[in-house]
Amino acid sequence: MAEVIFYGLAGCPANAKQKQQLAAAGHRLVERDLATAELTAEDLRAFFGDKEVAAWFNRRAAAVKSGAVKPDVLDESAALAAMLADRDLVRRPLIQVGDRREAGFDPTTLHAWIGLTSAESCDDKHARGQCDHGHQHFVKAPAA
Repeated sequence: MAEVIFYGLAGCPANAKQKQQLAAAGHRLVERDLATAELTAEDLRAFFGDKEVAAWFNRRAAAVKSGAVKPDVLDESAALAAMLADRDLVRRPLIQVGDRREAGFDPTTLHAWIGLTSAESCDDKHARGQCDHGHQHFVKAPAA
């Protein structure tokens, strides 16, 4: 399994689930806090590859939702400067394994890259009441 450097934000429920999913697949996580990580514009840029600038952003960030930051009109340097000033703008998590870096948690990409399933079956996880593989389940009330 892989050593995964995982840049997320403390208290982010989505990041917590993503870390759980990676650990369940047997990966060793090296957690880094995106809010305090010493990243340069060059460091940050490496996570976005050939994606369009607008795809670099967390669309749920308050500044994006309010219209204060408009990802669709920013150029690369303005986008990086904005994200370094407000880390909530960064599409997360940022993931690094070896020399490869990616932004965002795309299960299909991650599975093809490092593997995202454990040896444990889906039914086994559900029997324990634990679902860590990307879809939602709700406990059914017992029949009366």
